[in-house]
Amino acid sequence: MEVTIFGLKLTINPIAFSIPLGERHWDVYWYGIIIAFGFLMALIYAYRNAKRFDINTDKMLDMVIVTVPVSILCARTYYLIFDGEKMEGIGDFFGFSSSGFSGLASYGAVIGAFVCGGLMCKLRKIHIPDMFDLTAICFLIGQGIGRWGNFVNQEAFGTFTGSSWWGMESANTISVMGDNGLVHPCFLYESIWCLLGVFVLHKISKNKKFSGQIFLSYGVWYGVERGFLELIRTDSLMWGQIRISSLLSFTICIICGILLYVFLKKTKIVPVMEYDTLFTEKEETENEQDN
Repeated sequence: MEVTIFGLKLTINPIAFSIPLGERHWDVYWYGIIIAFGFLMALIYAYRNAKRFDINTDKMLDMVIVTVPVSILCARTYYLIFDGEKMEGIGDFFGFSSSGFSGLASYGAVIGAFVCGGLMCKLRKIHIPDMFDLTAICFLIGQGIGRWGNFVNQEAFGTFTGSSWWGMESANTISVMGDNGLVHPCFLYESIWCLLGVFVLHKISKNKKFSGQIFLSYGVWYGVERGFLELIRTDSLMWGQIRISSLLSFTICIICGILLYVFLKKTKIVPVMEYDTLFTEKEETENEQDN
């Protein structure tokens, strides 16, 4: 596939390699490899920083083993609910049909991971807010790397940029938008934003004021970007005339922003009893000195 991005002409093959299986062969796609690499990097970060978040790595691994397949199923379910295409059978869900497996929604994975992860934390007696703080940064790692799988597949792009060099063009973009110019590389915007968020939230996590702060910060950071980005994407999942991911993103951003403000404000309030005790002790010391 010929791709032009920012004036550079590239040739991309979505298939990384093929494994012979008798008279047939099994194609291994770059999309899956990139997603797996993003997951691996996120898992390495989790292991290296689990102690700092007061998380037991063995218990964390138990949670990951259960949560990952559940989040993939949720990503597929979310996509099919809002994609609007009807399945002819259960085989379509798992990709056993002739058209193959396609269609995952990152929000479905996020929702599934946090819901299932919360239940697993309860079962394995892991402090949920701290686990969610660590998971939030891991999600940004996975999303930042995983978006390059969209580039290889030439999907998740936006409207025309109106520029002669800024943007990208390929057979996929032309088939959807027509041969009228370059389109926004939305995958790149989100990748940069997520990877930048990793550094920002990692730094905040070293001096966080309360458990759950990083999780709420993730909701604000990712929500605001995804909300605006969905407005220019050409493949947004729709709910009638509403871009469902954009609506969900802004809702999450607002809710997390309000909660973050409230909890941060509470951490700055000095308890009245503590202040009164210190004031009384100081006053008594001054009286003793005067006497």
